[in-house]
Amino acid sequence: MGVIDKLAWIRVTDGRILSARSYGRNTYYLPGGKREAGESDHEALKREVVEELRVELVDDTIEPAGVFEAQAHGHPDGVTVRMTCYRADYRGTLAPGAEIEEIRWLTYADRERSSMVDKLIFDWLRGRGEL
Repeated sequence: MGVIDKLAWIRVTDGRILSARSYGRNTYYLPGGKREAGESDHEALKREVVEELRVELVDDTIEPAGVFEAQAHGHPDGVTVRMTCYRADYRGTLAPGAEIEEIRWLTYADRERSSMVDKLIFDWLRGRGEL
């Protein structure tokens, strides 16, 4: 039916992954979003992270982490999300911005509280011994 193309920031610290929850939602997502016209992945990801978490990704630390695809949360069957993920260091203090109600560091035990594509990422990180 269709593919939603998104970017995400994977930040793992002490066996926990940084996730955010939007107002009125009960599902956690990795920070990130969609590219705007003419934006590179790095530009879009940096913009989304500033909007959502009020921190700045450090340019020379941004590196690809993988591409994951699954059924899109809250969309009809057959609509998938393709998440192109990056890792990076950041500057600043994490704080909810834009539509974000809560920021949490989730463990693998919190996997069921995340979207389908994020569950794939949790499993991938678990297989690498990071979660």
